[in-house]
Amino acid sequence: MASHATKVKREIARWREAGMIDAATADALSLDVERNGGGSVSFGSILSMMAAALFAAAILIFIAANWEAIPRLARVAMLFIVIAAGYLGGAEMKLRGREAFGEAAWVVAAAAFGASVALIGQMYHMSGDEKQAIFVWCAGTALAAAVLRSGALTIGAVLLGASWMVMHAVDDWALQLPSAYLAVAAVLYLLTFWTRSAPARHLVLLSLFLFAAFLYARDETFVAPIVLIALSVALFAFGRLQPAQAERMLGLGSVLPVQALVGFLTGVGIMQVELIDERGFLAVSIVAFAGIIIVLLLAGRESRTLRWLAYAAFIFQICFIYLVMLGTMLGTAGFFVVGGLVLSALAFVITRLERRLSGPQVVEGEWL
Repeated sequence: MASHATKVKREIARWREAGMIDAATADALSLDVERNGGGSVSFGSILSMMAAALFAAAILIFIAANWEAIPRLARVAMLFIVIAAGYLGGAEMKLRGREAFGEAAWVVAAAAFGASVALIGQMYHMSGDEKQAIFVWCAGTALAAAVLRSGALTIGAVLLGASWMVMHAVDDWALQLPSAYLAVAAVLYLLTFWTRSAPARHLVLLSLFLFAAFLYARDETFVAPIVLIALSVALFAFGRLQPAQAERMLGLGSVLPVQALVGFLTGVGIMQVELIDERGFLAVSIVAFAGIIIVLLLAGRESRTLRWLAYAAFIFQICFIYLVMLGTMLGTAGFFVVGGLVLSALAFVITRLERRLSGPQVVEGEWL
């Protein structure tokens, strides 16, 4: 499926052929879409990133396996040569217009930097643990992303930051969740605007949803899920009432309601699991259904992704509630009868909704 940027450039070409705009305006609009509209994912760029990941893994494995056999000075020189070659070579390829290969070279350099942090620390017996090494790796990758304005390095920094948070959360199952991750996430989110990396922006939000789940597991109170639900509702309302300001401040595009729905479902799901044997389970489930229906009716026309997420969540809620509340009351045959009726009704409703909501106004979210 073509990306939103590709579709816009096709429309620009059509306007030019129809004489609606001149050649200079068409070229200027196409250039602006390429710079700010997010690049399409080509097969070549995917292969280059896969190759970069393999090279990075090879570097880490080779150095780890032969670390003791390599002289100390050669170890340090090897690491810094790989880092310098990766960053300088990537910059050269970017200047020549080979965007994907340049980003891939930077990823290899970032992996070499991570290896240098861990292995040099081990070589000189520096104090610290794996979590501190991951944090330094994250900071170095984020700095490189800022200097080079690299979307791939920004994604890497976000993933490393989230890994640092998860490692703290599950360390010896003590759930020592670092509150500082909120500040780290804020810095990384601002970085995504500088590097124009929409995927990293979405990954930051998903990591914050995971942070809320860990926060609930640590404190075992409803504060985290309730706050998450409230913020998700506020995010959705902000996007609907002030779309221009929401895009300028958050930069989520048409995927904003999708993120809001994911956050809402995460918070509601946490509360449902906790209240599974309590009276409040039904009330929370009703809130879940209401939220899904409201989001679907208000924003379903603009995003097919949102619609199918809402459909999947609606079906999951029905199955989950049945298993919790009615599973012990009906036999296996009754389960299949009720399930068949429910799925038939859902198929009818979804088909009718798709006919009403599908059309030229549908705009898919841009993730790259």
